Amino acid sequence: MCQELGLEMDENIFPQIAFGFAGGIGNTGEACGAVVGGVMALGLVLGRGGSMEEMMANLDIAQDFARRFRERMGHVTCRDLTGCDISTPEARMQYMDSKVPEEVCFPAVGTAYEIVMEVLKEQE
Repeated sequence: MCQELGLEMDENIFPQIAFGFAGGIGNTGEACGAVVGGVMALGLVLGRGGSMEEMMANLDIAQDFARRFRERMGHVTCRDLTGCDISTPEARMQYMDSKVPEEVCFPAVGTAYEIVMEVLKEQE
C-alpha cells in the first residue's frame, strides 16, 4: 500500500500507522491500542516465519503476550480496561477530563512495552 499510495517509509510511519488504534480502534472501545502496538512490535522483530511451524510459533508468542497483558492489567479491551465508553464526543470529553488516561492508559502502554521486552528476551 505504501508504494501504491506513494508513502515514504520513515521514522514517523509507525506512529502514523498505529494512531487509529487509540481508544480501542478508533474510539470503539475494542482492542486496547497498547495491546495492538505490542503485537505489532513483536511482528516487526519476529516476522511471520519462514514455515508454517515458525508462523504458528510466532502466533503463540503473540498469544502469550496477550495472556500476560490480561493477567497484569485485567483486560485487553479498551472499554473493559478503562470502564469508559468513548464512542461519543461527550463520553470522550468525560474520559479526557478524568484520571483514566494517566491511571489506566499510560500504565497500559508501559505494561505492553515491558511484556514485549520480556517475551523477546525469552526468545534469545
